[in-house]
Amino acid sequence: MNIGIIFAGGSGHRMKTNGKPKQFLELYGKPIIIHTLEVFENHPDIDGIVISCLSDWIPYLKKLLRKFEITKVVEVVPGGSTGQESIYNALKAASEKFAEDSVVLIHDGVRPLIDKDLISRNIQSTLEFGNAISAVSCNETIVESADGVMVERVPERKALYTAQAPQSFFLKDILAVHEIERAAGQNTAIDSCMLMKRHGYEMHMVEGLRSNIKITTPNDFYVFRALYDLRESEQIFG
Repeated sequence: MNIGIIFAGGSGHRMKTNGKPKQFLELYGKPIIIHTLEVFENHPDIDGIVISCLSDWIPYLKKLLRKFEITKVVEVVPGGSTGQESIYNALKAASEKFAEDSVVLIHDGVRPLIDKDLISRNIQSTLEFGNAISAVSCNETIVESADGVMVERVPERKALYTAQAPQSFFLKDILAVHEIERAAGQNTAIDSCMLMKRHGYEMHMVEGLRSNIKITTPNDFYVFRALYDLRESEQIFG
């Protein structure tokens, strides 16, 4: 079984949305989270979806699921105080409904430009290597600075990649690592790749999409709209 774990717990402070979480902002009458969910909903190899959402917005999300006929969602769970905790809540719910050897694809609800092929390659890599980290090569020079003023190091760009989502694992592996972290009182890992590396797992990359942006700021939303329009025009005229 292949399960989408969709993290939609962000509050969107950097979007300046006057209280509405960024995942519920609309493009062409459809919230960002629905744009994201539709890709998983329409993928033939995705068997179920679990969403971690801000508690106060769960009733609204469930209305959207009915309105847009998202039928593969089997559970919507409350998010936690951190991203790691929110993902754990969704993984725990998935473990109660699916076998431990299921593949879980952990994806940001505000990365709506994921496509079918990237989902397929994540599943294949996980079946072959045990995991999949979507990533793209850096196309700009990266500098390292502890204080934000002085450049301390300029690493070789050819060895640098930007991790994206989905990040995919066997359910039993990622859940076991989360349980260890919880027992140790740790819940602030920035993403699942870091968490798994911390516990000795070798991570395998799959080539991501430069268009697979995470919508965090108003500028990201404008880029999303432009990329969405371009994709739609290519489908019509391509």
